[in-house]
Amino acid sequence: MMKSKAERLSDEEIKVILRAADEIIAKGGRTLLAKILKGSREQKVLQLELDKCPVYGYFKSEKLDEIMQKIDWMIDYDFLDIEYDGKLPLIVYTERGWHIESDQYADELLNEWKEWAKQGKQNPDMSYLKDRNRKMILLLLQKIKESGNQAFIPYLELWEKVDYKKVRDEVRATINVLNGKVPINHSIVKERTESINDALEGLEPQDLLLKCWVCGERFTFTTGEQQFYKKKGFSDPKKCKKCRNKRDYEFTY
Repeated sequence: MMKSKAERLSDEEIKVILRAADEIIAKGGRTLLAKILKGSREQKVLQLELDKCPVYGYFKSEKLDEIMQKIDWMIDYDFLDIEYDGKLPLIVYTERGWHIESDQYADELLNEWKEWAKQGKQNPDMSYLKDRNRKMILLLLQKIKESGNQAFIPYLELWEKVDYKKVRDEVRATINVLNGKVPINHSIVKERTESINDALEGLEPQDLLLKCWVCGERFTFTTGEQQFYKKKGFSDPKKCKKCRNKRDYEFTY
């Protein structure tokens, strides 16, 4: 059952579920995502090392069905979606969901760098950033520029040696900013914060008005029907109920 508007998830809960989803995106479904958030010790969860997810067990005090309802709310409000690989339903990000997750994941990577600098870590293997989502990598570099932390320069120089040319160019530009050779545009921070806040509002589900391919009349595709079709992996209906029922009647006659 879909949660009502009054029962919307908090911003923190939305971010937690998006972070957990990152571990299995396009590889696992709703149940597996719920088990990560529950902190399940099931063999599959442990074999996939999903217990290492930073939000593993966040909802450990809640029942699995309650966590599934939160995940369904995320799907209903356009943070997550379901795509089918054959008959297997897999969790994927919507554009809204990835916008939020890429921002918080970039923060997670940045905080890791801060910890490295604090500990005086030297010569880390920077190849772990290679082949990551390009948009998220550029966002990370932007956040590094904004930090003004020159302790990051050795890490950037190591990164510059192992990545592709387009990324290397952006890494070099980031080094130049930290060295004071290029000014930083601080208005970007405000714009990014506002866009994340807007995304966190979600998109409230609403009925759709579709046109029947047979009779040409408009018919309502309710939110409940949309949820059912999505979970079953069905495409949106092409015919109104009247034409569908007429077709069924002709077959049974």
